[in-house]
Amino acid sequence: MIYKFRIILDAEEDIFRDIEIEAENTLEELHNAITQAFGFDGSEMASFYISDEEWNQGEEISLFDMSDGSSDVRLMNETSLDSILDENNTKLIYIYDFLSMWTFFVELAEIAGKEEARIYPNLLFAHGQLPDAPPEKEFEGETFDNDPDDFGLDIEDLDDLDFDENWN
Repeated sequence: MIYKFRIILDAEEDIFRDIEIEAENTLEELHNAITQAFGFDGSEMASFYISDEEWNQGEEISLFDMSDGSSDVRLMNETSLDSILDENNTKLIYIYDFLSMWTFFVELAEIAGKEEARIYPNLLFAHGQLPDAPPEKEFEGETFDNDPDDFGLDIEDLDDLDFDENWN
């Protein structure tokens, strides 16, 4: 089977790529197809996140295991597309380069039969140019302006912090 995806950059402009890839391929192979389709060199960290219908970020599937071994991490090269995606589960969030936070919505648009003469993965369609810098993001939640008062601290009065400055 062939999975046909639309990968959309999280931006105001319409910037997307349509890619088809074999259902048995891994998320690492999809990652490689996405980086090539958008013109990235592929040298940065990346992760996929399983998503629900409202695009809420779920379980992470990482390119590399960066944990200290204390937890099980799902890896792209060990996770096939057909093990996490089907007609009912069609959405992933893909983040490339955690310093820049290039964020993409990945949606399984169609499941089709394999065409014998075609080489997969295959870039079907490209629309829009990738900007020089990732689009700005507005994160929800509490923010601080690096003001020590936001943390309830008085930096001028270090005696109240109760630590031994000669601990070493």
